[in-house]
Amino acid sequence: MRTLRSVQKLSMINVTDLAAQELAALLKEKDAPEGSGLRLGVERGGCAGLAYTMKIGEVNEGDQVLDLQGTRFIVAADSLEFLEGCTVDFTEALSDRGFKIFNPNAARSCGCGTSFEPSEEGKKPEYDPALDGTQCK
Repeated sequence: MRTLRSVQKLSMINVTDLAAQELAALLKEKDAPEGSGLRLGVERGGCAGLAYTMKIGEVNEGDQVLDLQGTRFIVAADSLEFLEGCTVDFTEALSDRGFKIFNPNAARSCGCGTSFEPSEEGKKPEYDPALDGTQCK
C-alpha cells in the first residue's frame, strides 16, 4: 500500500498537497474561470466497468467541494457513492504524469488506473487478465 503525505480531507475525499499544487498550476495555465476546479466523476466504461472522469469545470447543485490552497476539487453528485473515501494524488513517472485516484471502494482496478470495478458486499473479485493493464487504451 502506498503511503501518501500531506493529505487534506473533505468529509468524502482526501487530497494530497501535491495534487492541490499541481491543480493550482493547471488552473492558472488554462486561465480557468473563477470558481472552477477539478471535477471528479465516474461513468460507465473503461476496461473494468466504471471509468474515472476528471476535467476542469464548475460546481453543480449537489456536488461536494473541497477548497484547498486556492483550488477546488469538485466531486460530481452522481458519483459520490463511488468516490467516498478516495484519495486524489498527483504522480509523475517515466511514462505517466497526472492526477490519480486511489479508491478504497474498488474491488479491483485496471492496470492503467483509469477504471475500476466497485466492490460488492460479501463478494470477492476473481482475477481477470483483462484488468492487468495490457488492454488499456
